[in-house]
Parts: sequence; structure tokens; C-alpha cells
Amino acid sequence: MKDTKKNPWIEICPGIKRQTMAHGRTMYQMIAHLDAGSRMPEHKHAQEQLVHILSGRMKLVVEGVPHELTTGDSFYLASNVPHGVETLETTRVLDTFSPPRDEYLAKDRDAGASS
Repeated sequence: MKDTKKNPWIEICPGIKRQTMAHGRTMYQMIAHLDAGSRMPEHKHAQEQLVHILSGRMKLVVEGVPHELTTGDSFYLASNVPHGVETLETTRVLDTFSPPRDEYLAKDRDAGASS
């Protein structure tokens, strides 16, 4: 088992940072910390994504449609679906991707993460 405490926190955009929790050949999991009022611009990626709210409240905007999510809620995002985030209060999210986010793993390695 890997000691995730050695993985760095990496800023994704202002007010939003992530830490890799686990990954394998076909999956990647991270924790995201989102400051109240932070925003992630609309984007899309080839990976499928499961969003699970550990604490807090945010608005996930999927193809222009807002979905307010709060502690305990989960949301599935299909591959290449445009989405963004508006954080309504400080929020912690568990995100799982398949296949892995290789660009995130590369940034972890560059920042000196444990392997």
C-alpha cells in the first residue's frame, strides 16, 4: 500500500488543488480541495469521471446545465462531456477517473511524489 501523504498537493486552478490517492492500469483517484468561491472553467477530457462530494457544496455545470451537489452526492461524467465547477462553500471531492489522468501523474512525478 502506498503512503499517499507523500503525494504533493498540486494546484489545478486558483483556489482548487488536488492530491493523488491511488492509481492503477485503468483507474486514477484523487482528492480535490476547493476554496469557497473558486471556479474551474469548462473543460473536457477523454476519461470517464465519478465525482463524490466528501464535504461542502458546489455547482457542477455539465453541458451548460447546473447541478448543485452537497455532502454525500455523486455524479457520473461520460468521456468528453464539457463541464466546469462553481464552488458554493469550501468543498472536498473524491474524483475517480478511467483511464488514469496520465498528465496528473506526470505532474506528481515532476513535483517529487512517491512512486
